[in-house]
Amino acid sequence: MDTNSLALPAGNFKAYLFDMDGTIADTMPLHFVSWTKAVEEAGGTFPEDLFYAWGGVPLLGVVENLNRHFGYKLDPAAVAHRKEDLYLSMLDQVTPVAAVLEHVHAQYGKIPFAIVSGSPRDSIRRTLTTLNLLSYFPVIVGAEDYKQGKPNPEPFLTAAARLNVEPVDCLVFEDADAGIRAAEAAGMQWVHVPTYRATLQS
Repeated sequence: MDTNSLALPAGNFKAYLFDMDGTIADTMPLHFVSWTKAVEEAGGTFPEDLFYAWGGVPLLGVVENLNRHFGYKLDPAAVAHRKEDLYLSMLDQVTPVAAVLEHVHAQYGKIPFAIVSGSPRDSIRRTLTTLNLLSYFPVIVGAEDYKQGKPNPEPFLTAAARLNVEPVDCLVFEDADAGIRAAEAAGMQWVHVPTYRATLQS
């Protein structure tokens, strides 16, 4: 993906809010592998189309969605914990999304940044540390920091409040439909980051 593929909307933005997985970090294939294995170990399946459709949904919410969708009785906490363990074991394979990283470097030190993700805060911090980007993001909004996840606007509104920036002055970088709907509901402009579905081998 070249940097020209991410054209930004016009505006004098005072903060950038970044989704994590599939936006800052090219982690979606790793998350698909870890989700698939964790769900299969628990006796279910997680089709790839649903995985991408539910991008940005917090871990427990994903398992609850699977239970509702398929009639499973998976233990949300146990499956989510197993999934995170599997993902963290593959962190050495994580790479940044170059087109987004270009904008991070271009605006770093000029305006504040935040990560707004459905992942647990510890997972976010460890992924950013692997990419040598943790210091760029003083504000991290993870799954523990809100009651309603994307597509609800609460995660992005929480980040704007912590940065002390009005929602209308924030620009959101997102790869998932749920995140884009959340940004729109928060009254924020957004940039869509294309997602590539090259699934890794487990």
